[in-house]
Amino acid sequence: MILIRVLIIAICSLYIIRSLVRIFLPMLFKSVINKAQEQARQQQQQYYQQQQPRPDGRIRVDYKPEGKKSSVPDSEGEFVDYEEIK
Repeated sequence: MILIRVLIIAICSLYIIRSLVRIFLPMLFKSVINKAQEQARQQQQQYYQQQQPRPDGRIRVDYKPEGKKSSVPDSEGEFVDYEEIK
């Protein structure tokens, strides 16, 4: 008799838990998705607020690396060998 009672309670508990999961799990997923969308929207707004409009025809350099000086002066340029074909 005790075994039947335990089985009935276990089956009823599992059925109730299954029903609750079917109801609350979609709500949980929906809230998680909404939070992720809101965070993405906020990041996008922050990105566009950081971007400053530039006047047309102007170039802005954010970083200029300090490079090594070349052994060839700028006035000489680059020389390319070629042969004339007749």
